[in-house]
Parts: sequence; structure tokens; C-alpha cells
Amino acid sequence: MKHLTEINIKLDIFEGPLDLLLHLIQQMEIDIYDIPIATITEQYMNYIHTMKTMELALAGEYLVMAATLMAIKSKTLLPVQELAIEDDLIWEEDPRDELVTQLLEYRKYKYAAEKLVEKAEERSLYYSKEPTMVEDLAEKELPLKRGQVKKVDLFRAMQAILERKQFSQKVEKTIAPDDTTIEERMSFIKEKLVNSQSGCTFESFFEAPTKAEVVTTFMALLELMKNGQIFAEQAENYDSIMLYPVVGDTTNDKIK
Repeated sequence: MKHLTEINIKLDIFEGPLDLLLHLIQQMEIDIYDIPIATITEQYMNYIHTMKTMELALAGEYLVMAATLMAIKSKTLLPVQELAIEDDLIWEEDPRDELVTQLLEYRKYKYAAEKLVEKAEERSLYYSKEPTMVEDLAEKELPLKRGQVKKVDLFRAMQAILERKQFSQKVEKTIAPDDTTIEERMSFIKEKLVNSQSGCTFESFFEAPTKAEVVTTFMALLELMKNGQIFAEQAENYDSIMLYPVVGDTTNDKIK
């Protein structure tokens, strides 16, 4: 158990040997493309020795990096070899190049990880609504009795009437005022339904010559249904909608 605790302490400081090297480079303000390998190796080994002195467990990757730095340091102490091939000079590859490539890649991903953490912290400040099942948002409607009509059915029927009538779009020079009121159309509809023995079709109330009168009639029908004075039924889908007066019943449950 003591061994695991020591490893956790070490990992909380640096996430690995590349993280330690990057920290040393930034702290010493070293050009990452021109690392003084002797200096950085010395600082790295001092850190390793400090961990040993504190009796903290060292992961194998730290020791591998230490060996890598020592090898690179040894190569840099050797004289640079020049090869002449057909009058062209070829210089030996810098032993630090591979290490620099690894550090640049690590720095790129470390920066991206830090930005993701910042975004996560920023997002945590927002309030999120708990997920809701789509079924819970569905409109709750009581089942209709056979033949009953919904408001949407009336609007569709009204739309069909307007399309069939095709009111003229010509601009009239003289504009006649529309004196027909909703109350007057309500009285007309009730009287027509009371005098009918078998009800009236929805379309029969829209024989008015102007669009304004048609709309007024439709508003009167909706108002009568809202007040529970008339109701609508349809025997089968696509059949004519029939309107009837409500006798001795003023409730508003005939149309949904």
C-alpha cells in the first residue's frame, strides 16, 4: 500500500518524463529547438536524485528517459562527422532531433488537453435541464367518441372551401364595408340548424360571395361550438362534416 501511495504522489507532480522535461525547458527559458543537452540532463538527474532521497518510487519510464538523455549527451560530446559524396557535404544527424520532435508533439497535446479542461469547467457553470422523454411531451387528449370532430378537422375543411372558391384577386375601385357581424352569423347558423331535421353540412354555411363573409361565418361556427350550442360529427374519414344543434345541453365537450 505504501508503494502505491508513493507512485500517486509522483504522478500528481508530473505526468511523465516528457512533462518533466517540458517543465524544465520552460522554467529555464530554453529554446526547445536548441536544447543545451548537458544542462537539461543535469537538471533532470537532479530531480531523479531528489525523488530517490525522498524515497519516492520511480516509474521505469523516468529511468528510460534518464538513460536516453545520457546517451544523447554522450553523442553530442563526440566530434561531428562529415561525409563527402560527390563534392556534397552531408552532416551527421543531430542526436537531439528525435527528442525535440517528441517534446513538440507532447506540448501540442498537453495544450489541447488544458483547453478541453477549461471548456469543461466553463460548461459546468451552465444549468442543464434534466432529459425529458419525448412521450411526456406528447399532447394529452381524451379519446373521441366515434364520429366526433377535432378543431384541426374543421380548419382543414375550411381551407378546402377557400381553395375551391378561388376568390378574385382583382383590386376593386370601390370598397364596400362588411357590415356582417359574428353575432349575426351565429343567429343565422342556429336558426338554420334548428329548422333542419337532419343537420346541415359544414360546407352549406359558406355560400357567401366574399372571403370576409366566409371567414366571419367560420368564426361564428367556432364560437357556437365553444359555447356548446352546436356540435360537429363525421361518419367516416373524408365524409362531409355534419353540424347539429345541441338540445338541452350547454356543455363544451362536443368538439375537442
